[in-house]
Amino acid sequence: MAEPTCDVCVVLGTRPEAIKLAPVIMALRDRPEIRTHVLLTGQHREMVRQVMALFALRADDDLDIMVPRQTLTQVTCRSLAGLEARFETLTPKLVVVQGDTTTAFAASLAAFYHRVAIAHVEAGLRTDDRYDPYPEEVNRRLISQLATLHFAPTEQAVTHLQKSGVASGIYLTGNTVVDALLWVARSPQIPLPEMATDSQRWILGTVHRRENWGDPLREIAWAWRDLLAEFPDVSLLLPLHPNPAVREPLQELLAGQERVYLTEPLDYSQLVGALKHCYVVMTDSGGLQEEAPSLGKPVLVLRRTTERPEAVDAGTAELVGTDRQGIVQAARRLLRDPQEYRRRASIQNPFGDGHATERILAVVADYLVSVS
Repeated sequence: MAEPTCDVCVVLGTRPEAIKLAPVIMALRDRPEIRTHVLLTGQHREMVRQVMALFALRADDDLDIMVPRQTLTQVTCRSLAGLEARFETLTPKLVVVQGDTTTAFAASLAAFYHRVAIAHVEAGLRTDDRYDPYPEEVNRRLISQLATLHFAPTEQAVTHLQKSGVASGIYLTGNTVVDALLWVARSPQIPLPEMATDSQRWILGTVHRRENWGDPLREIAWAWRDLLAEFPDVSLLLPLHPNPAVREPLQELLAGQERVYLTEPLDYSQLVGALKHCYVVMTDSGGLQEEAPSLGKPVLVLRRTTERPEAVDAGTAELVGTDRQGIVQAARRLLRDPQEYRRRASIQNPFGDGHATERILAVVADYLVSVS
């Protein structure tokens, strides 16, 4: 193998990866003795660019893999081909990936093919249903079998890794999303959504997962309409995902409705502002389940399963599914009962203390010394 031109290659492609890896990249860049290369696949180009700008980060490389309406197979194959060429040139000692995206899986597989060690940030999440979420559940299981360093956000994640046959290299770190959130939340310049007023409570809603496409999306939209009709002091802020399969059904049922604010995707600073000032979060996003508790916001999870049961166990989140009536009943409890709301809003975030990055960097630095 050629002499390495970098020590660590951080690969990312989506906005959640950019958010959760931003603290790690900043910490690596603060260590000039660690040669760090940041590589984008281009899976979520514009949204990733916004996050990188917010954290004053730049990428060293961009595969630019996306074309309209690609299949998962095409995304994976284009990523593998691009990563093969880059890894042959860079010959890194360690490839860092995050989570369960197609980018993370493809980067892990490409690194394995080149006999390069893999560090998996946010390792060990499971629903134990390989098709829910799809394809994320299988992606993260496969990455666990390929990785050398496993950075688990919670004790449950550690247990999942051990049960899946991972015998070594597991580190309990907390989740880097808390680090990123607190970093942004400290800024006095966080923008508020234009519709925020002192006289209204509002719901921050986000939906995008493949398993919710079609009828589940319509059930969710009708539930929101029911809640707005029942609670005249409640409004809905709904950033729309760029994918037409998500945004078109929501626009059909919600556009023009009173107190519904449909927007383009919020940049991360806007999202943090929305989180700080909303009343409740209703989402199928994994990241928001981890972020909202740090700001004292209860979460209603619009899914049948979650790989973050710690939030449900702690009481910061409730798994409500996608049935219209079930969603309405769960939201009604929070909107009608101030005592229940305060109880849920005051629970400590089970996903970390804001120091996950420090723990990860210490392990990475020790690993690089061990292979020098």
